[in-house]
Amino acid sequence: MTHNFLLEAGRWKIEGTWLERNQKPIIVKGRTLVAWSDDRWFTMVTKLVFPGSEREEISYQYRGRLDEEERQYTYVLQQSLLGQVEGEGWIGPETIIQRYWVLGDRQRRSGFETFYRVNHHTYHLSSGILAGHYLTSTMEAILEAQV
Repeated sequence: MTHNFLLEAGRWKIEGTWLERNQKPIIVKGRTLVAWSDDRWFTMVTKLVFPGSEREEISYQYRGRLDEEERQYTYVLQQSLLGQVEGEGWIGPETIIQRYWVLGDRQRRSGFETFYRVNHHTYHLSSGILAGHYLTSTMEAILEAQV
C-alpha cells in the first residue's frame, strides 16, 4: 500500500479551516499521533485547537484493528464533542475514508473523514459532522508528517 498515514506509526501536524453552519470559517491547528501494537491494533490521538477563537478544543481518541491484507476496518472513538462513537474505514489507492456514528444519540449525529494522499508526507483532510441529514460543521486541513 502507498499510504503512510494511519498505516504506519507517526506524528502529523494539522492546519486548516473549520466551518460551522451560519458562521465564518475559523483557523484550526492540531496534532495527530498514530501508534501500532504488535497484534495489529492501532491507536490514533488527535487534538484540535482554534487560535484566536473562543471555540473550545476538540480531542479524539481512536482504537481499531486492521489485518495486514485488509482494506476495511472498524474502530471506536471517544471524542470530546460527540462522546462515544463507532466507525468504519476503507483504504483506497489514494484515500482513506472513515465514517462514524454517535452511539445512542437522539440527534442522530454522524460524520466522515477523507484523507487524500498528496505525497508521502502530505495528506489533504476533508471532514464533516452531521445531525440527521444536515451538515453542522466541516473541516478542510493539510496533514504533514513530522519527521
